[in-house]
Amino acid sequence: MKSPLVSRILKKLAKRAGVKVNLEPNWGFVGQVVLPDGRKRYFRNTSLDLNPLGASEVARDKDYSNYFMGKMGYPIVPGKSFFSDKLSTALKSKRNIDAGWRYAQKIGLPVIVKPNSRSQGVGVSKVSNKKDFYAAAKFVFKKDNVMLVQRALTGKDYRIVVLDKEVISAYERLPLTVVGDGKSSISKLLGLLQKKFTREGRDTMINPEDFRIKAKLRRQGLKMNFVPKKNEKITLLDNANLSAGGMALDVTEIIHPGFKKIAIKLTRDMGLRYCGVDLMVVGDIAKAPLKYWVLEINAAAGLDHYVSLGKKQARIVNDLYLKVLRAMKKS
Repeated sequence: MKSPLVSRILKKLAKRAGVKVNLEPNWGFVGQVVLPDGRKRYFRNTSLDLNPLGASEVARDKDYSNYFMGKMGYPIVPGKSFFSDKLSTALKSKRNIDAGWRYAQKIGLPVIVKPNSRSQGVGVSKVSNKKDFYAAAKFVFKKDNVMLVQRALTGKDYRIVVLDKEVISAYERLPLTVVGDGKSSISKLLGLLQKKFTREGRDTMINPEDFRIKAKLRRQGLKMNFVPKKNEKITLLDNANLSAGGMALDVTEIIHPGFKKIAIKLTRDMGLRYCGVDLMVVGDIAKAPLKYWVLEINAAAGLDHYVSLGKKQARIVNDLYLKVLRAMKKS
């Protein structure tokens, strides 16, 4: 079995960084970094031994991180958490799935429904009616006991990756989309896109039966057998996570210093050294910040799909992990 990208890169860069990297032999998913003075550091896929445990745990919990970011004055997405039947019973709380639906109506449809502690866009849905809300909520509660219901915002979705007061990379995230050739159905185009991902080494697996894809098509009055015109773009998901089949547009060289400052300060304020800061921006990230929201933060930001953008991005990722290994030596 092929080791994850991070493991392969860290192993390759170990000598340049002046460290030794030992990978667990069966899966290569976990590794040990031996520093020159004999100290040991560890990593588990994209979870690197740089961020403090407490800060990492808070970052993993979207509701808690939103609380602290909001308390510090950062513009967060309006929303609220709700609990599975099991957890709401245990907590003696009325914040169950039905309360979530009432709240969604209160803040105005459509809303975003997502798990509180999952990453990579798992279970993130944009819903516009009661049927879709309950389907999305039930899916979330299969993955997590806590669900977030948030206002659906309009803007451009960006991820900014920070390491020790420096922006390493920034890219716009675009949702899963197929482009028509004038003769293939959406279903066939989706299959061709999956083959393209496989050729590129992306581990993204697109599920054509995903209820979110069907709901998105239904809102557009389309079905999987629809044949788009040549160059016609059909968006199949609302969330723009690369692991969900989204694409990325590199903006590292054009990001405005104001957004860099925001991402670096937020990373520090949340007690992190390494962080992926996700922003929804009204306008363009190349211009001075005017209106934006912090979607969430990620203390174990992966760059697997960013690498697939090209040789330049691959160099950026290699440079990042070289800096990670050197940062471990200083910690």
